[in-house]
Parts: sequence; C-alpha cells; structure tokens
Amino acid sequence: MNREIVRDTFFLGQKSEEATEADIAIFADMRDTLKANHERCVGMAANMIGYKKRIIIVSMGFVDVVMINPVILQKSHLYETEEGCLSLDGLRRTKRFKKIKVQYQDESFKEHV
Repeated sequence: MNREIVRDTFFLGQKSEEATEADIAIFADMRDTLKANHERCVGMAANMIGYKKRIIIVSMGFVDVVMINPVILQKSHLYETEEGCLSLDGLRRTKRFKKIKVQYQDESFKEHV
C-alpha cells in the first residue's frame, strides 16, 4: 500500500528497531510508496512511512533492493553534496561516501555483503 510520507522530525529522529520476519508486510508498503514517488525519490527508510524498523529500499534502475538491518562495514572517498528528502522540505548539505560496503539481509532474511 502506498503510505503517506512522515514529516514529524521527532518521530524521524527516534532510533529504529531491528526488523524481523514479523515485519514482512512493510516491504510491500515500501515498494508501493517508492514506486508512487519514483520521480522524486531513489530510496527510503521504513521510518519515512511510519515504521521504526531498520529497513531501507533503494532503486537501482530496473530493480528495487530491500535491505533489512543494514550495517555499513566500510566506507571510503568522503565527499560533500546537497540532497533532498521526501520527509523534509528543501535541500541540505550532507557528507556521503563514493564507496561503501554493507552487510544486510534480503527479503528472505538471507545475509549479504
């Protein structure tokens, strides 16, 4: 289901909980919401649609990848940029990395790096 985007900064600032197999329905909501916002969004976190769970979804062209309980293992090539967010108005300066190594579980809860 396409969910409304959360704009409450207090909610967005709260720590998310580890996702479990009981949270599988969230994946479909994230896919539907990302698809509905595809012209202005390439990824989102579960908290952006009201779930305080450690789940993100990233559009990689022809496929959307759900990452459950992601952890950044390595990062390199720091750079500064501006980016927007569906939950917040305007653009913000932020620091990003050109390369990251991520450990996560897929939708079947299989581990990947």
